[in-house]
Amino acid sequence: MTKPPELSNYWQNHLRVAFEKSAPQLYRPMLHASLAHVVMLAEQGLLPAARARQLLGGLRELLAAGDDRFAFDGSVEDVYYLVEQRLAAAAGIRPSELDVQLARSRNDLDAGVFRMVLRENVLDQARQACAAAEAAAAQADRHADVLITGFTHRRPAQPTTLGHVLAGYAEALLSQAEELLSVYDELDVNPLGSCAFAGTDLPIAPPRLAELLGFRETFTSSYEAVAGAEHLMRTAAVQARILATGARMARTMLDWMTYGWIATPDSYCQGSSIMPQKKNPVVLEHMCSMAGAAAADLAATMNNVGAAWYEDSNNATTDVQEHLWRAGDRSVRFLTLMRGLLEELTPQNPPSPEEVVATGATTTAIAEALAGAGIPWRGAHSVVGALVRQAPPAEWTAAVVAAAIAEAGLGTVDDSVVEAALAAGLRPQQVLDRPQDGGPGAAAVRRTAELALARARVLASAFADRRAALGEAESKLDAAVDAVLAGGRG
Repeated sequence: MTKPPELSNYWQNHLRVAFEKSAPQLYRPMLHASLAHVVMLAEQGLLPAARARQLLGGLRELLAAGDDRFAFDGSVEDVYYLVEQRLAAAAGIRPSELDVQLARSRNDLDAGVFRMVLRENVLDQARQACAAAEAAAAQADRHADVLITGFTHRRPAQPTTLGHVLAGYAEALLSQAEELLSVYDELDVNPLGSCAFAGTDLPIAPPRLAELLGFRETFTSSYEAVAGAEHLMRTAAVQARILATGARMARTMLDWMTYGWIATPDSYCQGSSIMPQKKNPVVLEHMCSMAGAAAADLAATMNNVGAAWYEDSNNATTDVQEHLWRAGDRSVRFLTLMRGLLEELTPQNPPSPEEVVATGATTTAIAEALAGAGIPWRGAHSVVGALVRQAPPAEWTAAVVAAAIAEAGLGTVDDSVVEAALAAGLRPQQVLDRPQDGGPGAAAVRRTAELALARARVLASAFADRRAALGEAESKLDAAVDAVLAGGRG
């Protein structure tokens, strides 16, 4: 048995660690990219037919093997050379006879497979984002008339509904999904063919590589194709954004469970080690922690890119991949959890109208009713503010309100006006009849939910089209390989 080589300090403490993280992500995409490259070289007459068949046969053998073992034995420095090592063995040729890197650099290959991996992950995120948006919109429609107290700055503010909040979160998810679509399209540009960054004098066909690998278009600048990092920063930013906004919603849902407004779902809870009555929805705490981790990955990505030169530099491209892969996986899991929680969301004991009134959340309605009767808004605001500091609105009388208005120097008000204002303050459920588009009125919430559902389905269809395009490209690549193996040129 051959003893593995002694690893140097650099190989042990960096190359080994980088290999173990990147090989499972990049190995198979590199094989697919290499299939397309060899096909293109054969079609362009840049490879002898026999050599092209050897290489394609070897690449297909490696893909069929499904080898997930990536032990770093010190025989190669990274996954790029692992592919060459295994390909030479599979093709039955010496490593010195390999032509797979003709008119290709590790630079453009890395840039290409990074985009390929991120494309798949963005599609996974998008599927869950659209599904979570549909779940939020469906629940908004279902619970458009479930009255709750809305908060600002962690204090009771105004009456609203569960549906109103959920419809708002559906819009946020849809905004994130639209950003994912834009990010995907920026990722979906083929950098292969740019080589180290300056291209080649050989008559290669980068658009053919784009076609065989499912890229929407090919690069316009070979320099940016290798040195660029805009698509990487945007990917990190949308991942962090999804989790940051989602964490805010998770905290709100945790409050709702604590207040008893919605049920605490058993399937998302852990028990207490000592208190038998406890049912702890710790998943929501974990989701908030996920958001912090995604923010750290975004910061690391931005810091690395900003510390690099505008050229091929590991800081700006290779070294940020770990952050993107990790945050992308975290984003998929977060959205999957959020979708599940939203689908199970069930009202339990939402606050009664009397409980909403007791918080002071209806006082804006009282002030608006007074202002509508001719009292200047700021004066009405001051009077109601002074009264609510003395007693809750349910304890006010028409005489008390009229006296407060008079004492403020705002004149005499008809009893009917005061009675109407008090009625507005004692009936928070009136908000369900508010006709304003986008507001908490039940009909308005259902219109918002309907629009959100339609947008979610349009976006889901757009992402499905992009995934289908990848499947079509894979079929084209298989057919092109078959043609070369059969003795044709594509």
